[in-house]
Amino acid sequence: MTTIPVKEQFMHTDPIDQLAIDTIRLLAVDMVEKAQSGHPGMPMGAAPMAYVLWTKIMKHNPDNPEWINRDRFVLSAGHGSALLYTLLHLTGYDLSMDDLMQFRQWGSKTPGHPEYGHTPGVETTTGPLGQGLSNAVGMAIAERYCAERLNRPGMELIDYNTYVICGDGDLMEGITSEAASIAGHLKLGKLICLYDHNRISIEGSTDLAFTESVYQRFEAYGWHVENIDGNDTKAVENATKSAQKVSEKPSLIIASTNIGFGSPNKQDSAASHGAPLGAEEATMVREKFGFPEGSSFHVPESVTAHLSNVREKGNASETSWNKLNSVYREKYPDLAADMDRMLRNKLPEDWEQLLPEFNPEEKLATRKASSKVLHAVVGKLPFLVGGSADLAPSTGTEMKHVTDFTSENYGGANFRFGVREHAMGAIINGMALSRMLIPYGATFLVFADYMKPALRLAALMQVPSIFIFTHDSIAVGEDGPTHQPIEQLVMLRSIPGLTVIRPADAQETKAAWRIALTHNKPTVLVFSRQTLPVLDPESYPVAEGTPKGGYVLSEWSAPSTDGNRPVILIATGSEVHLALEAQTALGKEGVPTRVVSMPSRDLFEQQPESYRNEVLPPSIRRRIVIEAASPFGWDKYATDEGTILGIDRFGASAPGGTVMKEFGFTSAHVAEAAKKLQ
Repeated sequence: MTTIPVKEQFMHTDPIDQLAIDTIRLLAVDMVEKAQSGHPGMPMGAAPMAYVLWTKIMKHNPDNPEWINRDRFVLSAGHGSALLYTLLHLTGYDLSMDDLMQFRQWGSKTPGHPEYGHTPGVETTTGPLGQGLSNAVGMAIAERYCAERLNRPGMELIDYNTYVICGDGDLMEGITSEAASIAGHLKLGKLICLYDHNRISIEGSTDLAFTESVYQRFEAYGWHVENIDGNDTKAVENATKSAQKVSEKPSLIIASTNIGFGSPNKQDSAASHGAPLGAEEATMVREKFGFPEGSSFHVPESVTAHLSNVREKGNASETSWNKLNSVYREKYPDLAADMDRMLRNKLPEDWEQLLPEFNPEEKLATRKASSKVLHAVVGKLPFLVGGSADLAPSTGTEMKHVTDFTSENYGGANFRFGVREHAMGAIINGMALSRMLIPYGATFLVFADYMKPALRLAALMQVPSIFIFTHDSIAVGEDGPTHQPIEQLVMLRSIPGLTVIRPADAQETKAAWRIALTHNKPTVLVFSRQTLPVLDPESYPVAEGTPKGGYVLSEWSAPSTDGNRPVILIATGSEVHLALEAQTALGKEGVPTRVVSMPSRDLFEQQPESYRNEVLPPSIRRRIVIEAASPFGWDKYATDEGTILGIDRFGASAPGGTVMKEFGFTSAHVAEAAKKLQ
């Protein structure tokens, strides 16, 4: 343990700035101490660079946290949330001292990790390490895209930086390697990351597991990199201003800091990472910084007065921008209208006329039907952008009619994420957090596992990210069990607030895209590799039924005869067609069946009970659920008198039709299962 003399650390810092920094440190200590839970060490060590960012560098307005041209700040090391909350409070955001005192308590505005939409001024939900920095890459991408689409010479309405504070743990996570790699490739010069390099993690020194040269790694990614003393506020300010001038590279400022700075016994120790310092130690810290004994949650009047200028500067910046915006609207009314649509994700009134028509006489994989929808709307809707993790030809997301987003063309709507599924999910969330874009990203369904943290955070934040997963079942075929999803649908459906839609055909696919583009929530679209029949909208209520999640696709096939009792066939995706074929066969044998297509259990369960009972009458308990995936979760629909035709093992390598047949996914097998229920 090394205790660095306080005065030596402060020699380049103005006295009022130092007092404000110490106030931030002690408020964080007090918050954690009162809650008896939290992470005091990171806020104590990172306070100088965070203070410089928020008071001397960043363009933001505490009176309007939603101002579109504000600089973005991401605390990727979200466990240090007490640092962010103290900054929000001290600079004038709607976060009171009482809120700080309720840190980590039920119903408070200061939860253990920052939550987007919960606390004013929090730009993204962080805590799972690496996600925040990756979100920031998406934010920087959104800024470049919107600026290219909207700005005109002398009229730069969209012009902001994205700042990040990350820690050692963030940079150990693999997702940050993916995100940093693509950020360097895209030359995102308005992305600036301050690395809180305190060399301590939960288990002790980072030397236990992390001895690489981060400097050289990020240089290799194409970043501008600089080493500084994170305790020297002038060094922080100078390095950040230098980074602002590097227009063709993102910047990493490696700031050497001391976790638990100022704690006589716990500085530079894992003991200050994730637990209160303790009352005695907190008293010694307060004494060391010259604060009155027993003065918890104390903010000197001079600090309050000094920091009032943040609000004044913020209001002045936004006022200046508003004047520019007024002139812009007069000079470029069409672009202003585009900006308004992007800000509200507002679809043109006649937008549905863009959607393609599908011929019931043809067969089409739902991934290809999705591609036709995308080709019809990408480029026409200025806020709809996206791409794939190096699978665009397979997922149907290669938009050759629009240009690629590159370092030479930031206005391209087609994204090449490379083989980076982990980062793609988080980057998409960052793009969605701009509230000017509806982004989508595509890969195979089996690789949804790589994206689970980003999917979960999209649902937690309720941002309009669209995740496209194709090759949705064992019908993938020859690639075998490594690429045949079994348990992924269960995982996706288990995430609260995530709308999962697995369409049966091209018509349901078109309806699914209507939902994804209009309900302003995170959506998962799951598509088939294999070709499927196209349902006739004149014969089947697809357009009306799909938004309800589950609906009667085909009514009773035959009256009950010879004592045969009615059976409901419930299916999703490609298996809906097996149900329809089985219904025809069963009808010839006098077995009455109803086919229910259930593309989205999430949407179905949001419908009124009366509607759900119309579709699935409680009195009819002989039901068969058909889905080429894990049966987990379908019991309540099948009931104790029904059965589930699913898969409880991994698949096999063979042609897709053969695999489906060998696992029992045939209309004959469905019909036989229905007859067994008689």
